Amino acid sequence: MIDFKEILSVSLILFSVIDILGSIPIVINLRKKVGHIQSEKATLAAGLLMILFLLAGKSILSLFGIGVEDFAIAGALIIFVIGAEMILGIEIFKADPEATTGASIVPIAFPLIAGAGTLTTILTLKAEFEQVNIAIGILLNLIFVYAELKSTTWLERKLGKTGLDVLRRIFGIILLSIAVKIFKTNAFPVEVI
Repeated sequence: MIDFKEILSVSLILFSVIDILGSIPIVINLRKKVGHIQSEKATLAAGLLMILFLLAGKSILSLFGIGVEDFAIAGALIIFVIGAEMILGIEIFKADPEATTGASIVPIAFPLIAGAGTLTTILTLKAEFEQVNIAIGILLNLIFVYAELKSTTWLERKLGKTGLDVLRRIFGIILLSIAVKIFKTNAFPVEVI
């Protein structure tokens, strides 16, 4: 049953976890490295991944003998590396000259948009909200993600080189913090006595 309050709650939760506004410097940095980013492809790939996880996330992971915690830790490590690149000004993710998709799928669709945090959150939301409301919340977030990906050139012009550099380093630290939090939460879960 469609419930607008649930849709709003799910949308806000996912918006904060996806943090596409915080990813602006990452997206601009990746676009400079690999050239054009296909916004449509990145949004569709992230959307398919999120809907797939909504429908069959735990089953997919269990097929490979992977727990949600293991998946979250792997995503945290990737997020950590991206954050380190942003702060230190180093290049770990190198562009593949033969790749035709650029950075549209990896690392933008996964793990930036539909990362371990987002996918784990979707699995968690299923315990509290109706599946249809979660799906609508996902779609609303994807519309915003697409608009932000399409406007990175404009945002880059408005922020300028200095503004982007400051944002890149600030959000690099935030990404490192998110990675550490995801890692700690899943590697060392608190046991209730």
